[in-house]
Amino acid sequence: MFKSVLSSLLENGRAVSLALFALMLAVAATAAPARALDVDVSEYTLDNGMKVFVIPDHRAPVVTHMVWVRVGSADEELGKSGIAHYLEHLLFKGTKRLKPGEFSKIIRQNGGEDNAFTSYDFTAYFERIAPDRLELVMDLGADRFANAVFDDRDIKTELEVVKEERRSRTDNNPAALLREQLSAAAYTAHTYGRPVIGWMSEVEKLAAVDAQAFYQKYYTPANAALVVAGDVDPEEVLELAKKYYGKLKNDVPAPKRVRTQEPAPIAAKRVEMSDPRVASPSIARKYLVPGVNQAPPGVSATLDVLGQVLGSGSSSYLYTELVIRQKVASQVSSWHNGDTLDGGEISISLSPAPGVDVKAAEEALDAALHKLFKEGVSEDRVTRAQNQLVASNVYAIDSQFRLAYIFGAAFAIGQSVEETLGWTNRIKQVTAEQVSDAAREYLKLRNSATGVLVPAPSKAANASSN
Repeated sequence: MFKSVLSSLLENGRAVSLALFALMLAVAATAAPARALDVDVSEYTLDNGMKVFVIPDHRAPVVTHMVWVRVGSADEELGKSGIAHYLEHLLFKGTKRLKPGEFSKIIRQNGGEDNAFTSYDFTAYFERIAPDRLELVMDLGADRFANAVFDDRDIKTELEVVKEERRSRTDNNPAALLREQLSAAAYTAHTYGRPVIGWMSEVEKLAAVDAQAFYQKYYTPANAALVVAGDVDPEEVLELAKKYYGKLKNDVPAPKRVRTQEPAPIAAKRVEMSDPRVASPSIARKYLVPGVNQAPPGVSATLDVLGQVLGSGSSSYLYTELVIRQKVASQVSSWHNGDTLDGGEISISLSPAPGVDVKAAEEALDAALHKLFKEGVSEDRVTRAQNQLVASNVYAIDSQFRLAYIFGAAFAIGQSVEETLGWTNRIKQVTAEQVSDAAREYLKLRNSATGVLVPAPSKAANASSN
């Protein structure tokens, strides 16, 4: 799950420092669900409704300060795709107190680093700094949350930055274009089918009035949470939170998140792309599955295990079948993303082996899945997957950024601290029979969208052949 979310964050957040980029990739590499294990969490609610989560971590004199807002790209109005991400950029452009860029400059002058990211279900802003600078960060963060200024000149300049970001990270990347088109095909009605960064045709029309309206509607204390992880005392953090965030007022009621829900799939979807920039073909498939908030009890954890069983590592089922035994693929992987406000996904990525036709590789994938449906998943595979998930989560929470992320993301999708902490036990309770039944139920072809990306002759090659 976390790997897929991080790819979205890295594509749609502001430019990150190399050190922070390395940290985020290290966290993503665990590919564990956004859940915690044996973590001490203090939870508070300020008088204005803003949530506060504090996770003490005294291993290093560092603190991670995060502000999470329950709004993401899936909450955008029709025709305004990209506004959540655009607003994230604009909140670094100044307030009534600070000039554009001054927020980040102050953080750097105090030895810290800052950034932000937008996803389908949330927007988050974070700083990593020494504990004795936490009060400074809270002062700045509360000011930005309530007093952002939308200057026309800054807005036009930042819009060009966002447009260039879309060109460089999506339009110039065939694999990213395929992922974008695949999501658009997979969802008939839900806004998860729109890219977080927005469609260029809509992004280029965004204006100051759009950003300000979005800010005023969603950036209200009762719709947000403060998460602090690090070398801190919970009671001291609470007092600072009261001093700075507690004074913020709810000028509007916390908005209700009403989205068009995805109808039950009735037909498989397909996207085929060719691009001269592609060196070798690839296949991507996603199955729409219930998210953690819609799944019956135990099903979300079962899908976590299923995603791990299918294609996580060289001992996984699909890797064994397609890479080792049949040698029709050079690489295959899968993951489950169910920690969402609405529906989730199981994704499969496959690279055909050199000389293997894309059609043959896809047919081998389908045959391997049908074999799994018929024979079921072995106890050994399930036990191995469970151990891998639990172990990767243990390693993941060594990251302070991850600690803060876990509980902020859970807040954003309506999951409680208790539900978050209970994930490990739910994983351990999953049985091989449940995983087999889930595979048969949710990996039906009609629940899927398949994308194929193949090389195409360049214009120069076509011209020389004529």
